[in-house]
Amino acid sequence: MSLKISKGNMYPWVTHMHSHLAGECPHKCSYCYVQKNRFGVAPRYQGEIRLIESEFDVDYGRGNIIFIEHMNDLFAWEIDENWIRYILSHCNKYPDNQYIFQSKNPMRAIDLLHLFPRDFMFGTTIETNRNMADISKAPDPKARYSGIFTIKREGIKVFVTLEPIMDFDSYFANWLVMLNPDFINIGADSKGCNLTEPSAQKILQLIDIISKHKIEIKKKSNLERLLKKESK
Repeated sequence: MSLKISKGNMYPWVTHMHSHLAGECPHKCSYCYVQKNRFGVAPRYQGEIRLIESEFDVDYGRGNIIFIEHMNDLFAWEIDENWIRYILSHCNKYPDNQYIFQSKNPMRAIDLLHLFPRDFMFGTTIETNRNMADISKAPDPKARYSGIFTIKREGIKVFVTLEPIMDFDSYFANWLVMLNPDFINIGADSKGCNLTEPSAQKILQLIDIISKHKIEIKKKSNLERLLKKESK
């Protein structure tokens, strides 16, 4: 078996992706791109969460940037901790790569940081600073922020993804500035999920504040849909 080459516009800087997990993500976000696939949900990502043993035969090689569990959330509370340890040990067999982990439950990773491969980045998704309980079972944005802030204080490289960006309150910018992540991805809903979205003016103001603090911003191409609304 071989690594899957990263395609599409999710993270252009990632070279490969790999998933050991199957089943539907326990967070069940209403806008999940895995569950909103225009070709239908692949059987692999339906049903109960499960571990695919054959995926541990994949050779990660060297010199790659690998996004681990790109189709699920490795640190959701419902994931067996033994599975997490098993997956991290697979990564550690190939230390000459950089690994990307992203979770909406970063607080669970804190006590396991000593098990991570030597070169990795940890990210979280924070679409808004408002309550999202009606559209997602993931920990609320404040809890995610607290978790990634703690990981950052451990000296780990971190990033934040604001995608799909939703309407937010004015202090959202302060969260991001205080965190001072290595970079921030910003993107919009591209699945037509009827989310409550911010105005172009609010997005541009947010970008301006972040940029003034020398934090790198990676804008996704789908953000243009929201920014163009300003000119209409």
